[in-house]
Amino acid sequence: MYIFLIVVHVLVCFVLIAVILLQAGRGGGLSEMVGGQVQNLFGTQTNTFMTRATEVSAIIFIVTSLSLGILSTQRGKSLVEKARVLPSTAASAVTTTASPEGDAK
Repeated sequence: MYIFLIVVHVLVCFVLIAVILLQAGRGGGLSEMVGGQVQNLFGTQTNTFMTRATEVSAIIFIVTSLSLGILSTQRGKSLVEKARVLPSTAASAVTTTASPEGDAK
């Protein structure tokens, strides 16, 4: 599930970047650089399509971001935190096994 969400998130990121760059804004955007071929590709409803594609991909981006955030908190600690916990538990294990031997002497 986690890997699937990451793949979907990355794909949506690329789609969102492409859709935003292809929109004709005040400065013309990337669509002016390619000679207006985007308008020819999608027909006369280009602005409506691009606006809808931006909205849908932005919503999917937000949902996957929140889902990944929630899943990452439930997955557990990071490797750095696990490395900090392991030496302290190993030291306490050595201390508990060394104590009975010290008492026997």
